[in-house]
Amino acid sequence: MKTRRQAIQMLCAATLAPALMGHGAQAATANTWQVVTTAKDSGKRFDAQALPEATASGQPLETEVAVFVDSSKRFQQVFGFGGAVTDAVAEVYAKLTPGAQKDFLTAYFDPRQGLGYNVVRTTIHSSDFSSGSYTYVKEGDRSLASFSIEHDMQHRVPLLRQALAATKAHGSQLRVFASPWSAPAWMKTNNNMLRGGSLNPGDRALWAQYYVKFVQAYEKAGIPIWGLSVQNEPMATQRWESMIYTAEEETRFLGDHLGPALTKAGLGDKKIVVWDHNRDLLPQRAAHILSDPKARPYVWGVGFHWYETWTKGEPMHANVAAVHEAYPEINLLLTEATVEKFDPAKLQHWANGERYGSEIIADLNAGAVGWIDWNMLLDSRGGPNHVGNFCFAPLHASDDGQLVYTPSYAYLGHFTRYIKPGARRVSAASSRSVLATTAFRNTDGSLAIVVMNKTDQAQKYRLIVDRKEVTVDIPAHAIQTVLR
Repeated sequence: MKTRRQAIQMLCAATLAPALMGHGAQAATANTWQVVTTAKDSGKRFDAQALPEATASGQPLETEVAVFVDSSKRFQQVFGFGGAVTDAVAEVYAKLTPGAQKDFLTAYFDPRQGLGYNVVRTTIHSSDFSSGSYTYVKEGDRSLASFSIEHDMQHRVPLLRQALAATKAHGSQLRVFASPWSAPAWMKTNNNMLRGGSLNPGDRALWAQYYVKFVQAYEKAGIPIWGLSVQNEPMATQRWESMIYTAEEETRFLGDHLGPALTKAGLGDKKIVVWDHNRDLLPQRAAHILSDPKARPYVWGVGFHWYETWTKGEPMHANVAAVHEAYPEINLLLTEATVEKFDPAKLQHWANGERYGSEIIADLNAGAVGWIDWNMLLDSRGGPNHVGNFCFAPLHASDDGQLVYTPSYAYLGHFTRYIKPGARRVSAASSRSVLATTAFRNTDGSLAIVVMNKTDQAQKYRLIVDRKEVTVDIPAHAIQTVLR
């Protein structure tokens, strides 16, 4: 029987080359079309092929499968795509070989060879994906005079610096935003960073100053902070770092304390994301906060996660669409998603990648301006995690410090490589449910059309774009990006 390490090494050897082979297609010229394909059981990862010259479109038959794109109908503008640098990510990265560290930076921040991420989420002190719980101040220090990010200077800040440098080297800008999982225990009703509890009403102003100290310390360390979310998952009592806010409590904390504290400190340009939890209660929380005249001016957007499906219900993308319809001026951003309950035997489980593809397409079509994955890198056990909440990531590290690429990495890339910040979503629909699709017009005029086939059968479809068409073949269990 193979050891866990031998299994991971074999997977690494099998998946590293196809994940990095080629840089994929660039934007096609005005008269040519290209298709980039990733398919199960084929070895294809970002395989780029030219398509025949498009012809004038005719009337599709009801027996045919077709994808329709009308680029004159434009919707929300893309903010970006990214992932999270937690303590776990930074600790695992530090144990990679030098070559694998270089590959990691390429894999995520190179817009041609990698995913071209332009957003990174990080945490304010510890989360479950830390080796242990910690804060930036000494117990009971109400003056915050002991505030120090010395803990983060060992692994997390150095990795964020490298990510910023890697992005800048490719002429892009990386936006870093931060989320707290819990206030220090002594500021909470349960006197514990774990297992929920609420912020003591009398400590709201103090907790707001803690955010100010965090931003100032990180920026002094060379990490510009683009924005903050008020609280990670404010309605979840977890066995790890967690803290509860009702809609009214979050509204009052933002409008009366956090927003004014940032403004007074000269940090009023920091973008604020509210909710930062599942789609199920998204409409209620958005309506409550956005109807408050004191809180709303501070809100850049509403964040949401995908974990409402843990009860085996259907993903609630309709709630995202409902909020977008009610508040079209507010940015809706998926701020966290991961496949939970890590199992090393499922590291290359294709359905994990297909879940990413399906949910990204649906969220974008519902009005989301971007999609931020959870941990960018975890070890061969789905951690480290100080409460055993092990999860999957697009990249894992083998026990000897090499990178293992998963299907989720490739599925993410079919969006992040080709749909760039500033792009506008355009009208896209399929004539049959066997295919899911979304499409975007980039600022350089190029068009990126994502098509996904989750069925066991290859499909031939007529791609009709602005009254021009081309026939495309998509393998079973595959995702494609058509570029024009």
